[in-house]
Amino acid sequence: MQRFADLLDGLVTMPSRNGKLRLIEDYLAHAPDPDRGYGLAALTGELDLGTAKPKAIRELAEARCDPVLFYLSYDYVGDLAETLALMWQGPEDTPEDPPPLWEVIDTLMAAPRTRIPELLAGWLDRLDATGRWALLKLITSGLRVGVSGRLARTAFAGWAGLPLNDVEEAWPCVQPPYEPLFAWAAGGPKPEVRDMPAFRPFMLANPLEETDMPALDPADYAVEWKWDGIRVQVARRFGETRIFARSGDDITHAFPDVVEAADFDGALDGELLVMDASGEPAPFNHLQQRLNRKTVSAAMLRKYPAFVRAYDLLQDGPEDLREHPFRHRRKRLEALFGTPRDRFDLSPLIPLNDWSRMAELRDEARARGMEGLMLKRWDSVYVPGRPKGPWFKWKRDPLTVDAVLLYAQRGHGKRSSFYSDYTFGVWRDDELVPVGKAYFGFTDEELRQIDRWVRANTTDRFGPVRAVTPGLVFEVAFDSVHPSPRHKSGLAMRFPRISRIRWDKPHAEADRLETLLKLVEAAPAADGG
Repeated sequence: MQRFADLLDGLVTMPSRNGKLRLIEDYLAHAPDPDRGYGLAALTGELDLGTAKPKAIRELAEARCDPVLFYLSYDYVGDLAETLALMWQGPEDTPEDPPPLWEVIDTLMAAPRTRIPELLAGWLDRLDATGRWALLKLITSGLRVGVSGRLARTAFAGWAGLPLNDVEEAWPCVQPPYEPLFAWAAGGPKPEVRDMPAFRPFMLANPLEETDMPALDPADYAVEWKWDGIRVQVARRFGETRIFARSGDDITHAFPDVVEAADFDGALDGELLVMDASGEPAPFNHLQQRLNRKTVSAAMLRKYPAFVRAYDLLQDGPEDLREHPFRHRRKRLEALFGTPRDRFDLSPLIPLNDWSRMAELRDEARARGMEGLMLKRWDSVYVPGRPKGPWFKWKRDPLTVDAVLLYAQRGHGKRSSFYSDYTFGVWRDDELVPVGKAYFGFTDEELRQIDRWVRANTTDRFGPVRAVTPGLVFEVAFDSVHPSPRHKSGLAMRFPRISRIRWDKPHAEADRLETLLKLVEAAPAADGG
C-alpha cells in the first residue's frame, strides 16, 4: 500500500505527461504482484470496491478527531481525504506494518458495507499521512491524479516493451490484477483475442482547416454526417457482446438493450445514439441520461432507447478487415446492415464532390441536430490513432454567451492551490441562475488573475467552493444547450469552456436566459441531405 501511496503522491504533483509515465513504469518495475496489477486497475478506474460514502468518512473523523477542529480544517483545505489523513489520531504504540494493496482490495471486495468503517480505521492506524490519503482516495473513488486509462496502458506498454496497440486490444480481455498481461510482459504468450469480443484502438479524424482544402480532391472522400452521440465499437463473438467507448472502457452494462439486439458476428465502429418517438436520433442530452450508470432501470430503457448507427466494419466473423480500404469495408458493412435491424442501422453517405456544397451542408448541421461532416478517403485502411490525411472532421462553429461567475472551486493536482473550476450564470428576470461549469480555456496567467479575483470577492464558503460577488464576466463557448430539469435554470450546456475573460464588461450586461432558450436544439431532421 505504501508504494502505491508514493506513486499517487508523485503523480498528483507531476505536471508532465512523460514524468507521469516514468512514475508508473517505475511502480510496475518495483511493486510486487498482485499489487502492481491492482494499482494499474485503480488508475484506469477498473476496480469496483463498492466505495465508502463521504458521510461514513466524516463520522469516522468525528470519532477520532476534535469535530470542531476537523470541520474548520476541512473548510480551509477543501479535500476530505487530505484533511483526515493529516488529522487522524492513530495509536500511541508502534503500529503494525502497512497493509499491502492486495489485502485492502481483496478485503473490501468481500466485506459488507457495514464493516467498511471498522476496516478503514484499522488500516488508517497502520499507515502514515501519505498512505492514509491514498487509502481514502482509493476507497472513495477519488483518484484524480491526472492519469487517464490510456496513459496507464501506455505506461504498461512502455515498461513491458510491447506495442501499445496490441496492449489496447488485449487489455479488455483480462481482469484485474491482469496476471496474463504481466505473464505476456515476462515473455509469455499474448492473451488470445481472436475468438473474443475484443477492443480495437480507434482510428480518429483530424479537424479540417480551410488551408487543407486546396490540396484535397473531394472526389477522393466519402462524406457522411458527424452524428451527435458517442463513438463506440460493438464487438460480438460466439454469442458474447461487448460495447467499448473510444477510451477503451467497457460500457456494455449500461446498454443491455443494444447487447440483446446484437445478432451479427464481428466488430463494428459506429455512433451510439438514443431514439426519439419517431425513430430518429434524439438530442445528445437524451443519451446523456444513459451514460455513466452502473444499472439501467426498465423505465430508463423505455424512455431513452439506445441504438447504434454503424459506419465501419472492422471484423466480419473471424476475418480482420482493418487492412482493407474503406471502400471495401463499406461494401461489407452495407451487406450486413443495409437493411435496418432492431437497434442497428447504417450511417448514410452523402453524395457530394465539391467544397461549396459541403460548406452549405456544414452550415446546416446545427439546424439538423448534427455536429458537422466527416470525410473519409475511399482508399484508407483502418489504423489506430490520428493519421494526417485519411479522415477529417468538419465541425460546426461553437455558440457563445456572456455569463457571470457565481462560484469557484479548487482544482486538483497542480491546480489544487487555485480556484480553477467555475460555475457561471445568466440573468433570469432580476436574478442570476447557473447554466454551466467550465475548468479550461484560459492560460496559467489568466488562472492566477481569476484566482486573485475570487479570493478578493468571496462572499461565502462551502468546503472547497466559494461564492463570489457577481462582477466577473466570461465569454463562454459551448457546443449546444439542452433542457435539463436537474438545473435551476432548466438548461444544461454541452462542452462549455471559457473563450475569453470579459474584464471590460459590466455583469449587468451579461446575457439573459431567453438568449439561451432560443439556442435549445430540436431533434434532427429526418433526411440525410
